[in-house]
Amino acid sequence: MKDSANTWIHRAWYGGHGWYRLLLPLSGIYWLLSSLRRSLYHAGLMRTRRAKVPVIVVGNITAGGTGKTPATVWLANSLAERGFSPGIVSRGYGGSKSGTSMRVDARSDPAVVGDEPVLIAMRTGRPVVVDADRARGAAMLVADGADLVIADDGLQHYALVRDYEICVVDGARGLGNGFLLPAGPLREPVSRIENVDQVLVNGRLHEERVAMSTGLQNAIEFRLVAAEACRLNGSLNRPIDRFAGTTVHAVAAIGNPDRFFDTLRGHGIQVIEHAYPDHAPLLPEQLDFGDNFDILMTEKDAVKFPRQVPDRYWYVPVDVEMDPAIAAPWLEQIESRMRDEQTGND
Repeated sequence: MKDSANTWIHRAWYGGHGWYRLLLPLSGIYWLLSSLRRSLYHAGLMRTRRAKVPVIVVGNITAGGTGKTPATVWLANSLAERGFSPGIVSRGYGGSKSGTSMRVDARSDPAVVGDEPVLIAMRTGRPVVVDADRARGAAMLVADGADLVIADDGLQHYALVRDYEICVVDGARGLGNGFLLPAGPLREPVSRIENVDQVLVNGRLHEERVAMSTGLQNAIEFRLVAAEACRLNGSLNRPIDRFAGTTVHAVAAIGNPDRFFDTLRGHGIQVIEHAYPDHAPLLPEQLDFGDNFDILMTEKDAVKFPRQVPDRYWYVPVDVEMDPAIAAPWLEQIESRMRDEQTGND
């Protein structure tokens, strides 16, 4: 079942429905407050802090999912392969409940630290810290031995000084209608993209959407690929294509559930959609659909789900796939920049 409010507003943001104009006065207030906040940081009137190591921010300027978490995982693993010891700092959904920095590993409680930080810890094996105060969380990572900090979803967190900014854009949705919240999906004006170091596009961006910002013209495209499905109880992994021709219940409590449903359909699977609000907790009794079809969910949902479940409960991990001819020189550029920053911090 789709969340009706989300469906309604997404039609206005991405589908061309004109009622969003009623919200434009609120978007004007949002613009005024966010612009004032940015100006205060840039003028030095609000406190900023620099970590003792280089900081890369991975974020977006739109509400909803863009593929930012898989991109963060890919970047952390790629930089680790190049000899860095990266740590990842995240606000976590709802932020740290203790008001202090909290270390995260694969056994941490997603209800406390957030589902995405647990997923990042599982997929990278790197140190992860959650804290609403990202600068304080970065300091903990440095104390734990990180020589590079990746700030997950920190593009608007100006209190943490950054050395490199990456903005992730969803190729299918683009920047929506181009308006700020709540009339549109934007957290910051379209012009913000022109000031980041690199734009990554999840999928292929249509030409008319590229025209919205010169910052999109040199974007690097990637795609999320699913190769296998894994039973939640750990008893079996199998190629995702083995589900081709079957009907499954597809469960997603993520920012853009349609991307997950489309991924499964791309493998020839008949999908019964069950979309829930982003980060929503899910329990087995909620997923009793009165039949024996397999249930496939995202990996982000799986970290919150019990493992003692029947064999028909599966999750589908996804990985970033990027053209090596483009990825290699870009990673070399990042490496060079970060080495220079490390030298400057010594």
